[in-house]
Amino acid sequence: MPRGLFITLEGLDGSGKTTQIRRLAAWLKKRFPAEEPILTRQPGGTETGDRIRALVLDSRSSHLAPMTEMALMFADRAQAIAEVIQPGLDQGRIVVCDRFTDSTEAYQGGGRRLGSQPVLELHRLLCGNLQPDLTLLLLPSLEVSLERARRRNQRTAEQQGADEARFEQEQDAFYRRVWEKYREIAAREPRRVVLIEGDLNLDQVHQRIVEAVAARLISHTNGD
Repeated sequence: MPRGLFITLEGLDGSGKTTQIRRLAAWLKKRFPAEEPILTRQPGGTETGDRIRALVLDSRSSHLAPMTEMALMFADRAQAIAEVIQPGLDQGRIVVCDRFTDSTEAYQGGGRRLGSQPVLELHRLLCGNLQPDLTLLLLPSLEVSLERARRRNQRTAEQQGADEARFEQEQDAFYRRVWEKYREIAAREPRRVVLIEGDLNLDQVHQRIVEAVAARLISHTNGD
């Protein structure tokens, strides 16, 4: 059986990933009605991962050291690969993941100033160096992303009582480093990463996404 296709979406909180993943999933279901894509997220997506997510994103976890934070992200990722991502790919399925190691490189490597090298080395050791076939990097302006993220987290806290605002408490300089690291990753890996930047509307972003996915599906089917 041919290996499945692994697609990740990346970007700052507030970049619109959640909405675009839903729209991409609907597009994929129409294109492949016999088999729905597997949707997952990081941190989270498994029972263990959801517990790690609650710890890492809770604003009360402000005492976490940067290395601890990065280790927790990779613990979550290793479990997700073993439990969800690799089995799905082995079954020939399309797996769509909200965040992967690029997020760790951007947030912990860039934002926390740990650098790219330890992130990439841990990915090699703990994740078998599994690479997405396609990464869609949504990068609207920093100001727009932060405003959306803070508004969304306030709404989530009010409606669900969930606290996932730990990262949103960081200063703008932290997010500037994250944003710049994402651009560095895109420049380093242009064959894998499709950069969708600028303050585009939902339909414009969706169109860019489906064009990129359709092209990658063709090359994947042809074995390129």
